[in-house]
Amino acid sequence: MDIFLLLIGGLCLVVGLAGAILPVPGPGLSFAGLILLHISSYTHFTSTWLVTFGILSVGMAVLDFYLPIWGTQRFGGTRYGAVGAVVGMLLGIVVLPGIGLVVGTFLGALAGELLAGLPLKPATRAAVGSLIGFLTGVLVQVLLCLAMIVYAIIGLWGHF
Repeated sequence: MDIFLLLIGGLCLVVGLAGAILPVPGPGLSFAGLILLHISSYTHFTSTWLVTFGILSVGMAVLDFYLPIWGTQRFGGTRYGAVGAVVGMLLGIVVLPGIGLVVGTFLGALAGELLAGLPLKPATRAAVGSLIGFLTGVLVQVLLCLAMIVYAIIGLWGHF
């Protein structure tokens, strides 16, 4: 059973890192990996770190949704652009796997702002803001997932 927990926990950590870039709850999966490793006999993490990573994972799930919206509004966009960014991000994943996430976020925000009646230049500025918010969220998620992977490696280090 411990080997199963070790393998599934490690898999969750790695898939969580990939999920930090894709629209999958990356930090949540990585955190689940830490929990699985914790309940195995291979390592035991401190409650303080587990609670900290849990809070950060939940907080990142919320921020991941709001950062593109914040970026759009910070750069002069409207609610139309924020909604367009989210819709574009989801459509981009389906239409162009890989780069569609980034391109879709930008084009969705741009389309939303143009539908709201903004001229091209301010609409483009708002779309860039949305993209910056999205990329900031991805960066923070990747860093959080990497921190959990490093913490797991340190915890497992003496067992192999």
